[in-house]
Amino acid sequence: MQESKLNLDFTKVEKAKQVSKNIANGVQKFVEDYTSVSVERTLCRLIGINGVDKFEVPLPNVVIDSLKEKNVLGEGVLFYIGNAILETGLTPQKIAEKIAFEQFDMVSLKINSTEEIQKAIQPYITESIEKINTRKNRRKDYLSTIGEGPKPYLYVIVATGNIYEDVLQAEAAARQGADIIAVIRTTGQSLLDFVPYGATTEGFGGTFATQENFRIMRTALDKVGEEVGRYIRLCNYCSGLCMPEIAAMGALEGLDVMLNDALYGILFRDINMQRTLIDQYFSRVINGFAGVIINTGEDNYLTTADAFEEAHTVLASDFINEQLALLAGIPEEQMGLGHAFEMDPELENGFLYELAQAQMTREIFPKAPLKYMPPTKFMTGNIFRGQIQNALFNEISIWTGQGIQLLGMITEAVHTPFMSDRYLAIENAKYIFNSMKNIGNEVEFKQDGIIQKRAKKVLDDAIEILENIDKVGLFTALEKGMFADIKRPKNGGKGLAGVVEKGSYYFNPFVELMKNR
Repeated sequence: MQESKLNLDFTKVEKAKQVSKNIANGVQKFVEDYTSVSVERTLCRLIGINGVDKFEVPLPNVVIDSLKEKNVLGEGVLFYIGNAILETGLTPQKIAEKIAFEQFDMVSLKINSTEEIQKAIQPYITESIEKINTRKNRRKDYLSTIGEGPKPYLYVIVATGNIYEDVLQAEAAARQGADIIAVIRTTGQSLLDFVPYGATTEGFGGTFATQENFRIMRTALDKVGEEVGRYIRLCNYCSGLCMPEIAAMGALEGLDVMLNDALYGILFRDINMQRTLIDQYFSRVINGFAGVIINTGEDNYLTTADAFEEAHTVLASDFINEQLALLAGIPEEQMGLGHAFEMDPELENGFLYELAQAQMTREIFPKAPLKYMPPTKFMTGNIFRGQIQNALFNEISIWTGQGIQLLGMITEAVHTPFMSDRYLAIENAKYIFNSMKNIGNEVEFKQDGIIQKRAKKVLDDAIEILENIDKVGLFTALEKGMFADIKRPKNGGKGLAGVVEKGSYYFNPFVELMKNR
């Protein structure tokens, strides 16, 4: 039995995990019967379809829209592309271009046997798997030669809107000591049902996630990593209406960390729950295979709900996200489960409660590189108080052994960070991480004191809400507003029209190939 500094009852932890497994299995039972336009576009990208038509519409969209218009998407794009390869002798890319520019109809072609179709598409599947493996090996080579910074990884964001300006900011942050660079997406991209093409220089509050932008930033970080003598990890977002597509682009271009959480999209972007849970599964299969650490978005719950009263919903969501990730083949070591330092600074003993929850999360998910999020809700623009809030946040992180530390900025409530703000944040964290390095091994918690009691209560409350969710299923729980005090209808939100029931010819070999790596 695992030893607990909090004196947690691990039979309760196991109970919570079993209940969460039941919940996840209920979701998966639904997911297995359906595909979506974004899943099928992802398959297009994985077999080499890229580029845009004369109207700047991405070719994966053109191909999938052509199948959806004829009500045959349920049979799967691999079925029709494979058949078209047999009938035309063309590559998937040439077939897509023919559909886009010559009004070619691959649905009207003579249908060959499923066995022949699968054989025809297999070389493109193999090539895709090999490309991703090459990328994974490149990361492994860097880690084994130049290495990387110690945990907690120092995680900072760049968000200029211009990928070339982002590169300059990212290089500066890496030289200052950052271990992970997150390129924030432009406002609203999560609601686009397509992925823009090429390098972009205009974005609001962030930069478009495109495959070319991923390539540009990865190339720059590899170069600066060699300069500073440590591997710099690249993070972007695959949440939203294009979860699996962006996951595939990240796998092909060597991203290391991706924001990946359907619950976040359901609650905070009003994306239809059926659509995004289907998309999440395939995106996580890809992330898992590519060695990408997923980040989940539980910290966002505390922007709409009280961090003291609703902390158990964060833990409950972590439990569910863990089980959903396991079903997709993601190992625990790639689960950046989310939590946050978001209590009201006016709350008496708030630091002790935050410490209790961070230690509790660490003990419950011992192998996960937990993503710990900084104070944002109660940052006021007073940079001096903000520096103290961020220092307390950093103290808890090193004390409890968090894995990924998204550094707080003193100007959180004022503007997008300057490079100098980022430098001060890194300096703050490095000072505290060094001076308090072994505090977690030296300090014990008082038996039945404030910290132990708080952790036990949050765990008990999480089990109670998990049991309630298990009774009704996750879909109904989301309709009832059990997370973040936000209610979402099962048949409402954005993207439901892109959900399709699988037909009798449907196949997607990537799932088993990637999960059985």
